[in-house]
Amino acid sequence: MPAEGLLGLMVSAAQRSKIAQRAGAARTHRPARACAKAESGCGAPAGPPTVACVTYRYWPLFDLRLSTPSLRLRPMTEADLAPIADLLPDDVEQDPGLATYDYGDPRVGRGIVTHQGYWRAYGTWRPQAWRLSFVVRSAAGGIHGVQELEGNDFPALRTVDSSSFLVAEARGRGLGKQMRTAVLALAFGPLEAEAAITSAWHDNHASLGVSRALGYRPNGESLHAHPGRVDVLKHMRLRRADWLASGAADQVEITGFDACWPLFGLPGQ
Repeated sequence: MPAEGLLGLMVSAAQRSKIAQRAGAARTHRPARACAKAESGCGAPAGPPTVACVTYRYWPLFDLRLSTPSLRLRPMTEADLAPIADLLPDDVEQDPGLATYDYGDPRVGRGIVTHQGYWRAYGTWRPQAWRLSFVVRSAAGGIHGVQELEGNDFPALRTVDSSSFLVAEARGRGLGKQMRTAVLALAFGPLEAEAAITSAWHDNHASLGVSRALGYRPNGESLHAHPGRVDVLKHMRLRRADWLASGAADQVEITGFDACWPLFGLPGQ
């Protein structure tokens, strides 16, 4: 399979090996930063954020923003579906559990699956099992790709999974590492995860390289059906202590999380 730039598998973490380790460390809440007018449009004065604000009362995730030096991440909305479907690279791997459609144009079929995956993720969201897709944009607003973060039995296991893709023209520029760093800062920061896992085919050197660069360690291998063959899936795991020691979270600004605690089964402050 093509390896360049395909940074993760767009498949459910429920299909991967479960991490059975439960969190043992005492939890220390990290305050989420309030959102500013420039990011959320909530009416707060521009400049350093001073007060929390919510513009999406019934789905506050839409106010969440993650920023790195080069990227801006925000949760996917209905308006993003068609632009994202248009930009799906040919080598993106989608959830094999979803239906497939033969329209004579594979891009149309992939676009339908993208829409269904979006609706299913939000429609079946529970604190115990959730999947959050971020649209990844440049500072100028151009779409670079999608970064996902997922938690199964999260209040108990405190483990997140991730997957992603980059459009062809955004590959080879170090953006995959930045977008993964952004969601890990969310996971190990406000969400207080104890571990992060990810998986990639043995020849997906781009994804495996990002994982190693961020401190993930090997976590076993397994055989899985791959179109036309059986292939080796490599699993990686990052511990909370290793993430905190890296200082990578300093590159990420998180805003708009204050109203999101209950959606993840976490007590507020």
